[in-house]
Amino acid sequence: MKITLQRVAPAEIEARSMEIIGAELGARSFPADQLPVVKRVIHTSADFDYADNLVFSEGAVARGIAAVKGGCTIVTDTQMAWSGVNKRVLEKFGGRAVCFMSDPDVAAEAKARGETRATVSMERAAALEGSVIFAIGNAPTALVRLCELMDEGKADPALVIGVPVGFVNVVESKELLLTTAAPHIVARGRKGGSNVAAAICNALIYLASGNARE
Repeated sequence: MKITLQRVAPAEIEARSMEIIGAELGARSFPADQLPVVKRVIHTSADFDYADNLVFSEGAVARGIAAVKGGCTIVTDTQMAWSGVNKRVLEKFGGRAVCFMSDPDVAAEAKARGETRATVSMERAAALEGSVIFAIGNAPTALVRLCELMDEGKADPALVIGVPVGFVNVVESKELLLTTAAPHIVARGRKGGSNVAAAICNALIYLASGNARE
């Protein structure tokens, strides 16, 4: 079997990928501000199920963009998601990305209390000042605790990206978020992941910079 490879310049690979995604989405219609987010997630995962699974609260993308432009803090629940966020562009707006999962004191407190580090990380993040976007791509316990903190009046996120992946309490944690008034972007069902969380963050960052990178 002869295999024919496309000849694409390195700088054009992403643009070509977005063209392919757009073509395969076909005539499907998305709100203009949501389409770059959907395409960015599909680009990261090669999974077109996200065209159906992603749920946006009203004005979620606009709120995310405003938060980025205002120099927000993006909190992730994994170092992998933190690594994937384009911090160079985020920092141009005065923002930053943080993850508390590897902090020794978080680990010690979690062990002493019999809780997950993700739970304690959310409590730490709730104490941050200013505008905060929570990007949760791995731990449903983080999303559940964040919902509890919001219910307790201890957290008021600018946006919650709820895309944990897996089987135990994953679906339930996302559905719990959907019952709250928090602005959100959620991947319903079992799918998600740190790469998806970072992709959504980057879509918002690129939109804020005036370059959707489609």
